[in-house]
Amino acid sequence: MQDTVGFLEPCIVDMLQKTHKNKTLATLLAALLGGIGMHRFYLGGLRDRWGWLHAAALPACGIVMTAAPTADWYFWYLPLTLSMLAGFLSALVLGLTPDEKWDARYNAGSGKRSESTWPLALILVATTMVGAGVLIATIARLFDLLYTGGAYG
Repeated sequence: MQDTVGFLEPCIVDMLQKTHKNKTLATLLAALLGGIGMHRFYLGGLRDRWGWLHAAALPACGIVMTAAPTADWYFWYLPLTLSMLAGFLSALVLGLTPDEKWDARYNAGSGKRSESTWPLALILVATTMVGAGVLIATIARLFDLLYTGGAYG
């Protein structure tokens, strides 16, 4: 009987430990799929309320399209655009979190340590470039619609 318990002990310990959350993967998910909350579901599971708020951006676009079919396309996709901008910001916050603080928050029971490498830096640079471009384009289109009625596009 003792041999059986000793044999199963590593399996039981592995099941009880938390899984290791990769900071680079979480940042990449936030940058690419942050508009639908994939990074939130990766880090917090399906019970993450902010993740479901991000995921609600897609049905919200459909509701806006149905409610205002003659509206400018900008307003149709505005919920998803705002969610994407929040995802870009989340990617920067997640990626710039120090490894020690990351491990204390997301990997307390995993037994592994995080180590940021160059791919994370490249993801952060790309996120900054794309996120800034989307933000500037969103603000420019908003002001065009509000002040000229969409005369420039």
